[in-house]
Amino acid sequence: MIMHEVLIVGGGLAGLMAALTVSASADVAVLSKVYPTRSHSGAAQGGFNAALGEDDSIEAHIFDTVKGSDYLGDQDAIEVLCADGPEVILELERMGVTWTRRADGGIAQRSLGGAGFPRGCFAADFSGHVVLHTLYEQSLKRGVKVYPEWHLLELLVEDGGVAGALVYDLARARFEVIRARQIILATGGYGRAFSKTTNGHANTGDGMAIAYRTGAVLSDMEFVQFHPTTLYGTNILVSEAARGEGGYLRNTEGERFMARYAPEKMELAPRDVVARAIFKEIKEGRGFDGHYVHLDLTHLGQALVAERLPQVRDLAIRYAGVDPVSVPMPIEPAQHYSMGGVRTDVWGMTTLPGLLAAGEVANVSVHGANRLGGNSLLETVVFGRRVGKKAAELIQQEPSPNLSRETVRRALEPWNALLLSRLPDSPQADSTFAVRREMTTLMTNQVGVFRTGSELEDAVARLGQLKARYQKLSPPGQAKPFNYALMDYLEVGYLLDLSEIIARGALARTESRGAHYRLDYPLRDDRNWLHHTFARRGGEGPELSEGSVAITRYQPQERGY
Repeated sequence: MIMHEVLIVGGGLAGLMAALTVSASADVAVLSKVYPTRSHSGAAQGGFNAALGEDDSIEAHIFDTVKGSDYLGDQDAIEVLCADGPEVILELERMGVTWTRRADGGIAQRSLGGAGFPRGCFAADFSGHVVLHTLYEQSLKRGVKVYPEWHLLELLVEDGGVAGALVYDLARARFEVIRARQIILATGGYGRAFSKTTNGHANTGDGMAIAYRTGAVLSDMEFVQFHPTTLYGTNILVSEAARGEGGYLRNTEGERFMARYAPEKMELAPRDVVARAIFKEIKEGRGFDGHYVHLDLTHLGQALVAERLPQVRDLAIRYAGVDPVSVPMPIEPAQHYSMGGVRTDVWGMTTLPGLLAAGEVANVSVHGANRLGGNSLLETVVFGRRVGKKAAELIQQEPSPNLSRETVRRALEPWNALLLSRLPDSPQADSTFAVRREMTTLMTNQVGVFRTGSELEDAVARLGQLKARYQKLSPPGQAKPFNYALMDYLEVGYLLDLSEIIARGALARTESRGAHYRLDYPLRDDRNWLHHTFARRGGEGPELSEGSVAITRYQPQERGY
């Protein structure tokens, strides 16, 4: 048995920020299913919001975030996010983050969707990559123990609290038990539930699903963000920075169609507004080849694109065959971010004692029904730091939890049996791949940007059928190193659980709010739906209930751009 005072599951921005914070006063380890510098945080391009400008203010950042959330964000949590932002940006600078600079040497800031001021601090369009590598360098410097390519399988509960974790070392094909006084989940989102997504292959919602199975509450899972601009076909992200630097969206008629949908903000309206506008243009016949629109940077000039958007240009050349300096890019919306997650308070504490969460896996809720560009990266470092502080505080205040041999034995027994299992002698008629493909196609087509009651009912029923098929599959066991087939099998199970919760929540919410848009209920309904959706695991699937929204200073009003 391995022992640490604090175990952090996830090696991205939230996890490493928490690890650095804890390391100042306690023994901490990071468990990551990929090598930390391959975490999906490294794919983030646009920037970290913070009110640093002379004309900007924390209050303005709070209001933009509350409005952007379509008034479903918890305003006490949003106040923490925005108030801590400037301090954390400067802390990252002191660690060595090479922010892009203004001519006078100050940190440059760009406009991102839904913001009233340019407040996105960035490093060209490699912002997540630069900060991730800086945090990992600092973690190595401080001696943080890292377990790369180790997978979380179960949270071990004793006397009602989380006391440890059952994990799997992929390289050694070996189960391990890690005992910890506090466990922090920082495992990211579930984008791979959708066939069209910007998310990396590791984003399969492991932490959310395992916490849910253990008894934690998930919140607001029906709110799924679709990024407006991804390269058509591959769905590789084209950063909001491209529009922040002045890019135009154009249809087949050459017009900047956002003038019809958000005449004030245009291309820098919130993501839910822009994504719906693009889909509407395509559906009404103003898309190229009936599938995409153009993102036009040709008027920006080669020098600006080379300085501010080098990765966007490289990706477009490599994967779309166009140089955006001279040719518009073909783009379409795709799943990008999960507003929902494991329900926490403003210190990252979940409903399970001994378990905390931060980053995309968590729901604080600072994003409500729709996240603003630049706020997710800020959330990772602000709440990563806060959850690290809380974990360090809790281990000083609370006794070490018990973890009995019997609890460990019960947890290990079925997993050991799985590794001793043999592959079936004949090929199976069904497969993990087939189930995954049908699930992701279903989620994209029927639980996507536009939703209807009939399609959601059908999605819920078909997801139930897919879960039944999945249960009949023979798990690819065998004790051999790098058994990725086993990992894939487990990940599909996590995604099926989360997809069912998303679809059921979307079916239940008979209104349109933020990223959740019902064609059969096109209006926001504050009288009946100004509340969070909580999901708990029941005997026959997720059980939904209501949770109140924290409103401190801004009463709900009509949201327009």
